Amino acid sequence: MNAITGAHDPWLAKAAHLSAIFVKDAARNDREGGQPLEQLALLKESGLLSAGIPKAYGGQSVPWSTLLRITRELAKADGSIGHLFGYHYNFINTLQVRASPEQRQKWLMDSAAGNWLWGNSVNTFSHSLFGRRDGDAWVLNGKRPFSSGTHVADAIVIAWEDEETGQRFFAPIRAGREGVTVLHDWDGIGQRQTGSGTVTFTGVRIHEAEILSNTAHEGKAIGTLGPLQQQSVLLNVFVGQALGALAEARDYTLTKSRPWIHSGVERHIDDPWVKRIYGELYIRLRGAELLADAASRALTDAWAKGEALTAEERGDAAIQVAAANANAGEVALAVTEKVFEVMGARSATRANGFDRWWRNVRTHTLHNPAEYKIRNVGHWYLTGEYPEWSIFQ
Repeated sequence: MNAITGAHDPWLAKAAHLSAIFVKDAARNDREGGQPLEQLALLKESGLLSAGIPKAYGGQSVPWSTLLRITRELAKADGSIGHLFGYHYNFINTLQVRASPEQRQKWLMDSAAGNWLWGNSVNTFSHSLFGRRDGDAWVLNGKRPFSSGTHVADAIVIAWEDEETGQRFFAPIRAGREGVTVLHDWDGIGQRQTGSGTVTFTGVRIHEAEILSNTAHEGKAIGTLGPLQQQSVLLNVFVGQALGALAEARDYTLTKSRPWIHSGVERHIDDPWVKRIYGELYIRLRGAELLADAASRALTDAWAKGEALTAEERGDAAIQVAAANANAGEVALAVTEKVFEVMGARSATRANGFDRWWRNVRTHTLHNPAEYKIRNVGHWYLTGEYPEWSIFQ
């Protein structure tokens, strides 16, 4: 299971190389939290941060399917790095959908040339950042929680509400904008290096020309793929972390686990119970991989259709992503918890850091309840009706 399918692809090969480096310090980095500066430097050196930008803007036009596999591969070593990488491309694609042609050219070309990492301060549920008009600009005051990547980003996408009408606006800005303060206060039990804490805005000025505006995509299905892209990133982070946890557990079992006194075997790996657990987890995880790959293909095909994408085609992709996401989360939680049973009592120490896998998956799945995705799939199966577009489907 260590082999990465399609490793002949140079971008996947780069991801596998980085993953092998990142896993060495992943447990320590999880304990320390903060900023993954060394890993980010290697990501930039690899060219992966610009690979998915269209060639017309200085990138390599690497497709979504490959970017999601890269996300999964990085998450096999470190869930935080997989999260940051995948979210980076969520907001690269936000620019492609929401930006005017002139804005798109400026920001994507600058991003490719500067090898930028994108973060965000958008959180949909938090109505805590408001703007008021001031001539040809907006003045923003307030805060946003769950601002993943802002602690290391070169540029971020922000969103705010008009304090009078509640209308939401989006704009990209460079990191370090006057009045923007990253608090570095993320204290989640998992995803410790994602910087998913609070950003405050004090008198931040956003000029009208900076607001993302692409009327060509208004009312079209292509403009609603953002949630599916985000959910696809999450599900591949789930699968990647489960793969990483199972591989670490196997290595520990082979080298350190001792047989139970009543097992009747000299080697732990000869215990039929241990074999069954590993077989069960492998089978479930392999199924999650295949569902993830099918959802990735559906989303990649939908994205490639651009403005020609139909509501039905979008709906089909939504069902496949929902199914893969719900399954990936449940399988990842099972794998990251169950491996302790077959590793044994000595595996449950802080020094080993095996608990990070479960904490990471548990943290993400709480933001992404499987219950509602499963209901959507069931409703579609019974009625043929696709889920209505929303921020999470």
